[in-house]
Amino acid sequence: MKIVFFGSPDSAVYSLKKILEEGHRIELIITQPDKPAGRGKKLTVSPVKRFAQTFNIPVYQPAKIRKDPIALEKLKEIDPDINVVVAYGQIIPASLIYLPRYNSINLHFSLLPKYRGASPVHWNILNGEKNTGVTIFELNEKMDEGDILAKRELEILLGEYAHELEVRLAEIGTELLCKTIDQIDSIPHTKQDHSQATFAPLLKKEDGRIDWTKSAVEIDRKIRAFTPWPSAYTFLNQKRMKIIRGKRQDCRTQGLVPGEIRGVNKTGIRVSCGQNSMYLIEELQPEGKKVMNAYAFTLGTQISPGAKFL
Repeated sequence: MKIVFFGSPDSAVYSLKKILEEGHRIELIITQPDKPAGRGKKLTVSPVKRFAQTFNIPVYQPAKIRKDPIALEKLKEIDPDINVVVAYGQIIPASLIYLPRYNSINLHFSLLPKYRGASPVHWNILNGEKNTGVTIFELNEKMDEGDILAKRELEILLGEYAHELEVRLAEIGTELLCKTIDQIDSIPHTKQDHSQATFAPLLKKEDGRIDWTKSAVEIDRKIRAFTPWPSAYTFLNQKRMKIIRGKRQDCRTQGLVPGEIRGVNKTGIRVSCGQNSMYLIEELQPEGKKVMNAYAFTLGTQISPGAKFL
């Protein structure tokens, strides 16, 4: 089958690789433009583009695909059987969606209609969901509202981080996606129940600030959802600090002051939270430095009794 593939991050590379292994022809890859990253703001290519370059697959990177006439001309020239979309990062116009023989299908990392939007994996963890999954659906002009072609459910593991869950979803989603492509002639379409829809808007950096008045359960969810991007952070001695890894701890003490450091040992830094709960920081990243063990950080930093994260 002739395919035009739309995708950008690492999670899309799983599908891209599997589609090629299944013997399909990817005639063109459309991905996000190169973006400046790091302290030096060096232009960085998307993981999908890096993969395409390795296999000499043509790549096109429109800044705004909805206003880009070249993309439409390229697809008309290719005349694909189907467009496959996995975490592309832009809204695709109807002129491209309906051009192929079998239109366009999308692999989404939630059980639609729940968690429509750009950050479904993160919001599943933030909201403490027990299960999630993947959905293959047919694109239309609205956000994640097209007919469902296939679904597969997955349990969220205890203490699982967003990037870990995303890898598992990408793996099972890849298998389901290829199966759907193979059965595209006969697979049934199921309308979504829009009354059951929930949303997963794009996370913003400022959303990552930890509110220590929240319970340790909620703080743990935020850290697992925001790591590694856009990161969960706090302040100590007026310096920003990312919290990379940790866990809730049992606590029987009453009258705790949220954000107060209650103890330091080789396991990490114990911090009091709302609802008389406790969180253990195991790994952190001080401003301008690399990720480090929390206890190692305390050895080079004076933490006085009663010091607080803000």
